[in-house]
Amino acid sequence: MKEYRSPLSVTWYYIRVAILMVVIIFPFFWMLLCSFKNNASLLQMKPDWFSNLTLTNYKYVLFQTQFFLNLRNSLIISTSAVLLSLCIGVPAAYSIARYRMSFLSTVIMVARMIPGISLLVPWFMMFRRLGLIDTFAAIIISHLIITLPLTVWILIGFIEDLPIELEEAAYIDGCSHFRIFVSIVLPLIRTGMLTVSVLGFIFSWNHFLFALILTGTKTQTLPVIVFKFMQFDEINYGGLYAAASLITMPILIIVFFIRNQFIAGLTAGSTKG
Repeated sequence: MKEYRSPLSVTWYYIRVAILMVVIIFPFFWMLLCSFKNNASLLQMKPDWFSNLTLTNYKYVLFQTQFFLNLRNSLIISTSAVLLSLCIGVPAAYSIARYRMSFLSTVIMVARMIPGISLLVPWFMMFRRLGLIDTFAAIIISHLIITLPLTVWILIGFIEDLPIELEEAAYIDGCSHFRIFVSIVLPLIRTGMLTVSVLGFIFSWNHFLFALILTGTKTQTLPVIVFKFMQFDEINYGGLYAAASLITMPILIIVFFIRNQFIAGLTAGSTKG
């Protein structure tokens, strides 16, 4: 039976949703609008919304910085970090869920909670001794501290929700543990794998601190471009907004096209039974 809701409660619900959407969307709208303005317009005391719009900031970011090189680097690093996390994290999540390794899961969570800046100096010294500074290997390995715990912890919930009877029946029929894992478990948790892939990609794509210290001219990522617009004597606000808009756009496009599967994955892994 459908629950009855009064018109007042429905109205109040949509008002709250509208307020929430304004709070979330307005910063993106403001960033995009400011990316089409020059510094003089942006520094005016009275905001001038839709006049003096220009593409100069985007032309500068695209053609007078290393935007496309950094875009390639960000794609390589973020994709590699996600794939490597899946290769390590999916079997780890399966083992923790099926063999009740609660201590190991706690250790992984503690590793995720450690501030990244506390690992930065040891990593820098280690990678410098190994000659890995300004290499993809160094930055991808450092991003595993972000993507791997996320992968393991979310997928534990998905695997625990799978009926153990399916695996027991396959084992009785003669399937090996590897065959059960590949043929039964992986297809059933594909929504969870998609969810952790998107989340891991977003966190790796936006991460700034490791990219600033562990990369160089050959491997710098997109967030470093934003930092370069903030100089000691001047801040190029127009270029800053344009670079931030260009960096944000790929993530928004990805989430938009897979939003249904992404939302389903976020909600499915949060329930038991």
